Amino acid sequence: MLTLLAKALAYLSLPMIHRLGTALGWLLHVCTPVSARIQRENLKQSGLCASEKALQRVIQANIAETGKSALETLAIWQWSQEKVLPLVKTCHNWYLVKDALARGKGLIFLTPHLGCFEITSIYYAARHPITVLFRPPKKSWLAPLIDTGRSKGKVKLAPANVQGVRALMQALKKGEAIGILPDQIPNEGDGEWADFFGKPAYTMTLAGKLAEKTGATVLMAFGERLANGQGYEIHLSAVETIATPTLLNKAVTECIAQKPEQYLWQYNRYKIRRGSQKKQIELS
Repeated sequence: MLTLLAKALAYLSLPMIHRLGTALGWLLHVCTPVSARIQRENLKQSGLCASEKALQRVIQANIAETGKSALETLAIWQWSQEKVLPLVKTCHNWYLVKDALARGKGLIFLTPHLGCFEITSIYYAARHPITVLFRPPKKSWLAPLIDTGRSKGKVKLAPANVQGVRALMQALKKGEAIGILPDQIPNEGDGEWADFFGKPAYTMTLAGKLAEKTGATVLMAFGERLANGQGYEIHLSAVETIATPTLLNKAVTECIAQKPEQYLWQYNRYKIRRGSQKKQIELS
């Protein structure tokens, strides 16, 4: 069913996909009260809304943006690179990429669940090779859809396991780029508890270790979804250091603050992995 839906969406324009996505977002909001509760709790925890009225306004916008994200992802997976690239209207601060490649130490793209996070690797891979870390789906039948959809241009996929980490290291040693979702909850033993919007969240250590071992340049990247299906703007910004999970989360939260209505607040970022114990930490 999901494959058929993706193929059907591929025939539609982005404005139409976003209109349908808005309707889907509201349907899911009504039908999944647990996700709606997590969305509100996470957004309120962030402190990005100055009042209850502002909070409600961002929630309503986020409901629509979440639905858009779901449908546009399926469509982008089906579209060719040639069809996707014109959707990117501009890329801010591309000079940061040029500077990083000139250094020859590799490039680490941190792409949170903000805006259209699928578009950033496709845009970069049209020009240079990039190895993207991903977590294989629990449903094996989804793997072909995801693998084909994300393997556009010079994108290489690296599963979130030992072999995948080796692939990331090899890419950086060759002076190439890698892509990581920094706000995804790592497996037990692969993270530390650190402040995320004022609350402890289990946070990956991998990105910081890779940066430390290779001296790679670290850039934050997100694809802002433009109104009325007009396309996307990619935003790049330099990250001074991600030496600790706290510093990594600081960079991520500063990025999210630029466009909070487009973040995936329904994601249970503060979830405790099975088999792990939450440590009590003091947040200053």
